[in-house]
Amino acid sequence: EVQLQASGGGRVQDGGSLRLSCRASGLTFDDHAIGWFRQAPGKEREGVSCISNADGSTYYADSVKGRFTISSDKAKNTVFLQLNSLEPEDTAEYFCAAQIYLPFEDPQLLRRWLLSGDHYNYWGQGTLVTVSS
Repeated sequence: EVQLQASGGGRVQDGGSLRLSCRASGLTFDDHAIGWFRQAPGKEREGVSCISNADGSTYYADSVKGRFTISSDKAKNTVFLQLNSLEPEDTAEYFCAAQIYLPFEDPQLLRRWLLSGDHYNYWGQGTLVTVSS
């Protein structure tokens, strides 16, 4: 059984930092891309970042580029999302998800594919991030 366990959310002040973790089990970690998504109340789900454990490539939404960093620890089957310079607009429930990584020739198409939640097979529970001003 595939399980994704997200943790690390909390409440921070504007400009603060958090590190989210997503521990995966029941899948071949190296074959999968792990994505982070978020959903704020009343808003649509948004793809935040993704990492391919097959080749280490990383992808970010424009809204978080330069502030968030995704990384992977293969020994622990865990993906981390470092959230820096947090803003109230980052307040949301954050979810991690996994899909088999299939690289496309077109890097822009691949980025859109990986940051779209429609293509992920497995989802973890959310972890809440609250940023106060």
